[in-house]
Amino acid sequence: MYAVKTNLGYINNQLVINIFENFMALNIPSVSRLSLALTALAVLAACSKAPPAPEPVRAVKVLTVGATAASFDLEFSGEVRARVESILGFRVGGKLIARQAELGQRVKAGQLLAQIDPQDYRVAAEAAAAQLIAAQSNRDVAAADLKRYQGLFDQGFISAAELERRQANDKAAHAQWRQAQAQNTVQGNQSNYTHLLADGAGVITSIEAAAGQVVAAVQPVVRLALDGPRDVVFSVSEDKLASLKTGVVVDVRQWTDGKTLEAKVRDVSASADAITRTFIVKAALPKEADPVLGSTVTVSLRAANLKGETPRIKLPTSALRTEAGATSVWVLDPATMTVKAQSIQVTTADGNDAVVNSGLQNGDQVVVSGVHVLTAGQKVSIFGAAK
Repeated sequence: MYAVKTNLGYINNQLVINIFENFMALNIPSVSRLSLALTALAVLAACSKAPPAPEPVRAVKVLTVGATAASFDLEFSGEVRARVESILGFRVGGKLIARQAELGQRVKAGQLLAQIDPQDYRVAAEAAAAQLIAAQSNRDVAAADLKRYQGLFDQGFISAAELERRQANDKAAHAQWRQAQAQNTVQGNQSNYTHLLADGAGVITSIEAAAGQVVAAVQPVVRLALDGPRDVVFSVSEDKLASLKTGVVVDVRQWTDGKTLEAKVRDVSASADAITRTFIVKAALPKEADPVLGSTVTVSLRAANLKGETPRIKLPTSALRTEAGATSVWVLDPATMTVKAQSIQVTTADGNDAVVNSGLQNGDQVVVSGVHVLTAGQKVSIFGAAK
């Protein structure tokens, strides 16, 4: 038997014998036959390929997955607002000639905020006062006539019908006087309504009109946040509404200094916003808290208060791989100790873990390290497992 060793391995013994016998049977000198046989064997050895090296068995770490409840807090972006906000406007219309209030200004109760042109209302008040004087004179004349005609009736100089006419005139004069009196009061009030006053101490949070603008009655001019309790206002989607009932405690973290306060939900909107389809929630801040009005805060709902959260599978982010825009993981087949790719759907994050919505089942063994060096069907061993 012959065996030829090359840098790629050994050539089959039977093949060597066949080649050698064929060349030795040629009708040429023996030396030439031997030389040709050895040359052919050398060429064959040079062209032969070694069998491929076996793929290495890689050691991997695996995690046996199981559904657990979410441990993360829900977070919402909110805004600090005064519990009572007054939208102030004039009770009469006119041209705005002055606006003393400025955005962010702190004002006291009764302080002048804006003023409209009072000239027309002042003239109307003067006319009403003149009408009152005239009505009062008519009343006095009618009263004097009634008194005189009453004396004449008592002496029998006039009839009862004439006396009744004088009594009716007196009543009409008195009615006209009362009407003029009321009209004078109304016109006086309207003249005073040309001044817009703060109905309480607070901060101006919005300006809706500028000097020179003609405003209608009750048209908003300024918005005043009154001193007192503060609320955090935020919006939630319908699927989280069940977790935010009245009385639920939430954590409020201020963006300015990072300080965290506790707030209690006091009001939940009964209907969704027509555009955003979210519900407005108001949470009362502690009385001693003094956050900046209009500041942005983060509202966190503690995991213990979450309602309707179904347990879901969580994986470390190191187990995830992305291919062709899809997220997948390597799942171990314990029977063959090989891995296969499994597509999954990730919904959110829980700390450093990804929450998986679909694609895995309880008990699946998922590779959590070394995922970038694996291929489909590759044999693996579990790192740290006893051999």
